[in-house]
Amino acid sequence: MTDMTAQPMTPARSRRNLTILILAQAILGAQMPMIFTIGALAGQALSPNPCWATLPITMVVLGSMLSSTPLSALMQRHGRRTGFWVGTAGGMLGAIMAAAGLYTSSFLLFLSGSLLTGVYMSSQGFYRFAAADVSSPAFRPKAISWVMAGGLASALIGPQLVKVTADALVVGYLGTYVAVVGLNLMGAVMFSAIDIPAPARAAEGAPAGRTRRELLRDPVIVVAIICAMVSYALMNLVMTSTPLAVVGCGYATEDAADVVSAHVLAMFVPSFFTGHLIARFGVKPIIGIGLVILAGAGAVALTGVEIEQFFIALVLLGVGWNFGFIGATTLLTSAHSVEERGRLQGLNDLLVFGGVTMASLSSGALMNCSGTGVVAGWQAVNLAMVPFLVLAGGSLIWLAMRPRAL
Repeated sequence: MTDMTAQPMTPARSRRNLTILILAQAILGAQMPMIFTIGALAGQALSPNPCWATLPITMVVLGSMLSSTPLSALMQRHGRRTGFWVGTAGGMLGAIMAAAGLYTSSFLLFLSGSLLTGVYMSSQGFYRFAAADVSSPAFRPKAISWVMAGGLASALIGPQLVKVTADALVVGYLGTYVAVVGLNLMGAVMFSAIDIPAPARAAEGAPAGRTRRELLRDPVIVVAIICAMVSYALMNLVMTSTPLAVVGCGYATEDAADVVSAHVLAMFVPSFFTGHLIARFGVKPIIGIGLVILAGAGAVALTGVEIEQFFIALVLLGVGWNFGFIGATTLLTSAHSVEERGRLQGLNDLLVFGGVTMASLSSGALMNCSGTGVVAGWQAVNLAMVPFLVLAGGSLIWLAMRPRAL
């Protein structure tokens, strides 16, 4: 499959674009571990009901889900830079509104800011597809992995910024959202240098590709979406509740930040070699390994609530997500044509983040309202992983056993 761009994508141009995407993932992407570390804690402080503690995180993911299709269409028509600028604007305005909500103790305003933050989260999800745009088919898995590996720096930067900013101002967590505004301003400047034009418009009468309904009849696409959805949703389900569980078990906010930092590191460190593993062993085995590791994370979490168990479980959760999600993304990019790209990528992220929205919404209810205390809630969160892992694993086995499966 050859990308159809307005100008030839020279090697130097490809390297520059890929470098910007890696830096964006590293620096601008630091806001996501920051928000996921403090979002539920701030929500618990503002919400009238503890069952709604993770609702701010749910709103972030809901905003991502709702904006994924419009952003994909925008990028298809006007290029990646325009879409990424819209993402930074959403992240900046969302952080300003969330900060205002904290300052005025308005849970509704805080939720509104969280919803806008989802526009940034959605745009960040397209970094991996942009990496595929600028790469040859043979290099594509490695390019996706390298961009995802930029999250290694975000895993270090984000939680450390939380430690510095969470109590920096009179109102708790307000300083963190002020820092997020600054990150988005940096991102807007960074994307001014990116140069990935929109695909050339097809000539009149040229094939338009499959419709969304037809795309969802392709077994490869369906399994790729299911595995991406399950990998991302289960990671979000457990990670969203982790700060509540860590602090609820008597540890400090700094401990929760360290656990999240270890988790995000584990999400992105494997990206340095995930692409090589996919190239050597094939995409389906790597997705399968990712699902097994996710199951291992849940098993460790069920053994107890010592701080070491939180660390081990969340590290496994990150590695499992990496293999499952990068593998599913690679599988998806192999199953569509250029003219179908925007249509399928928007549909994929709509479905994936729809699942993640439900996971984050369920996380708070399972954590705070499903048992007799913190430990019971934490166990409920991890047990909820089982049926979805069975679904993803079963679909992957079905695809592998199909005659002439890709």
